Amino acid sequence: MKHFAALYAELDARTATSAKLAALVAYFRSAPPADAAWALYFLAGGKPRQIVPTKRLRTLAREAAGLPEWLFDECYQAVGDLAETVALLLPAPRAPQTRSLSAWMAELLPLRGMAAEAADARLRSQWNALLPEERLVYFKLITGNLRVGVSRLQATQALAQLSGVDAKRIAHRLMGYTQTGKAPAAADYLALLAPVDDTQPGAQHEASGQPYPFFLAHPWSGAVAAMDAALGSPRDWLVEWKWDGIRAQLVRRSGAAWVWSRGEELVTDRFPELAEAAMAALPDGTVLDGEILVWQPGEPGPRPFADLQKRLGRKTLGPKLLRELPVVLVCYDLLEHAGRDLRQAPQQARRALLETVLATECEPGPGAPTPPDHALRLSPRLHGADWADLARQREAARSLGTEGFMLKHRDARYGVGRTKDVGVWWKWKIDPMSVDAVLIYAQRGHGRRASLYTDYTFAVWSGPVGDPERTLVPFAKAYSGLTDAEIAQVDAIVRKTTRESFGPVRSLDATQVFELGFEGIARSPRHKSGIAVRFPRMLRWRRDKPVAEADTLQTLAALLPGARP
Repeated sequence: MKHFAALYAELDARTATSAKLAALVAYFRSAPPADAAWALYFLAGGKPRQIVPTKRLRTLAREAAGLPEWLFDECYQAVGDLAETVALLLPAPRAPQTRSLSAWMAELLPLRGMAAEAADARLRSQWNALLPEERLVYFKLITGNLRVGVSRLQATQALAQLSGVDAKRIAHRLMGYTQTGKAPAAADYLALLAPVDDTQPGAQHEASGQPYPFFLAHPWSGAVAAMDAALGSPRDWLVEWKWDGIRAQLVRRSGAAWVWSRGEELVTDRFPELAEAAMAALPDGTVLDGEILVWQPGEPGPRPFADLQKRLGRKTLGPKLLRELPVVLVCYDLLEHAGRDLRQAPQQARRALLETVLATECEPGPGAPTPPDHALRLSPRLHGADWADLARQREAARSLGTEGFMLKHRDARYGVGRTKDVGVWWKWKIDPMSVDAVLIYAQRGHGRRASLYTDYTFAVWSGPVGDPERTLVPFAKAYSGLTDAEIAQVDAIVRKTTRESFGPVRSLDATQVFELGFEGIARSPRHKSGIAVRFPRMLRWRRDKPVAEADTLQTLAALLPGARP
C-alpha cells in the first residue's frame, strides 16, 4: 500500500504528462505483479463497490476522533471529501504495518459481507495499522471513490513503454479488464504485457468475447459557412444520424455472442435479444459497432432515451418488459469480419462490407428512416448537395429522436479513443434545448470547490405571468457552465440571499435567472415537476432578465417529444 499511496500522491502533484508517464512506468517496473494488477485496475477506471456504508464510516471515524457530530460535519464541509476528512481527523496509528496493495485488498473486500460488529472491529484494526500517508487511499477505496489523476490512455502508454507491446494492442487487451466481475490477479496483469506472435490464429482478438477500444468523435461547433474550407466537399464524407442511445459493440465469436457498452461493461444479460439476433444472423468472427435504442416494430423512429433507462433500471427483464421496450442495435461500423481486424481499412470500405453483412437497404429515402423489424439494423446514410443542404436536413433531427449528424471521412481508419487526429470523425449536434430558470437551492462543491457553492437547483414557474397562485417548481440540477469568476460571484449571492439551511443545502431568495441547456426531455413521475431533462448545464447567466419572466412548466412541456407547437 505504501508504494501505491506514494504513486497516488505523485500523480496528484504532477501536471506534466511526461512526468506522470515516468511515474507510472517506474511504479509498474518495480511493483509485484499482484500489486500492479490492482493498481492498473484503479488507474484504468475500475471502481469496486462501496465496501462500508458511508453513514457507518462517518460514525466510527467521529467516535475515534472524539468529535461531536456538528464539528465533524463542519470539517467535512470545509474539506469537501469524506475520505480525506476521515484520514485527517483520526488519531495517529498505534501499530503501523507494512503490507502490499494486494494484501490490503484481500483484507478489505470481505468487509462487504461481514456482520456490522465484526466489520467495525476490523476497520478500527486496519486504520490503526496504516501510516498516515496510506490512509487517504485506504478510505477512498472503502468509499468506492478513488479517482487517480491520470487517464486510461496514459496507463496504456506506460504499459506499452514497459513491455514493448504496441499501445493499440495494450488498449485492446485492456477492454473489459475492470468489468470481469472478479478481483484482478497477477496472471491478468502479466497477460497484458505478454509478447504476441501475429502469425498465430486468433492473435487479432486474443480473448473470444473481447471488444475493441471504441473510437470517439470530436464535436464540430463551427459555422456552416466554414465547413467547405475546413472539411472540403460533403462528397468526401459519410453522413449519418447521431443516435441518442447506448454506444455498444456486438461481438460474435467462438459460437457465442457478447454485448459490450462503451463504458466497457458486459451488458449481454441486459439485451438478450441482441445476442440472440447475433447468433441467428451473424457469422463467427464478426464485430459490429452501433447504438442500442428502444425501437418498436413498425415505428418510424426510436423511443426517447428515457424508455431505454427503464430497461437499465430493472433487475430482471420479464417478457412484458421485453415486449413493451424492445431494443435494436443500429449498426454503423464493421470492426471485424471473418475473424479479420478491419479497423485499418478505410471507412467507406468498412461501410460497404457492413451493408453486405446486414443485407439491408442502406438508403430508405427522404424523411424518417424505416428499417425492417429486425434487432440488427443498418444506420441510414444521408446525402446533400452541399453543407447548407445538410444543415437544413439536420433540423429534423429532434423530431426523429436523434441528436444531429455524424460525419465520417471516407478514408478514416478506426482509431482508439478520442485521438489527436481530429479530422476524420465529427459529431455535428443540433443546438441544445433551453429554458430560462430560477436558482432556488445551492450546495457546496467538492475538492477544490469545497468552500464554494457550485451545485445549483433550478426551477420554473407553475403558471404564466399574472397567475396569483403560481409557484416555482424545481426541475433540474446543474453545476457546469460557469467560469471561476462567475462561480465566485454566485457564491457571494448565495451567502447573501440564503433563507434556510438544510444540512449542506441552502434555500435561496429567488433573485437570479440562468439559461439552462439540455440534450433531452421526458415525462417523469419521480420528479415534482413531472419532467426530467438530460445533461443540464448553464449556458449563460441572464442578469438582464427579471425572475418573474423566467419560463414555465408549460414551456418545458412544449419541448416534450410529440408536443404540439
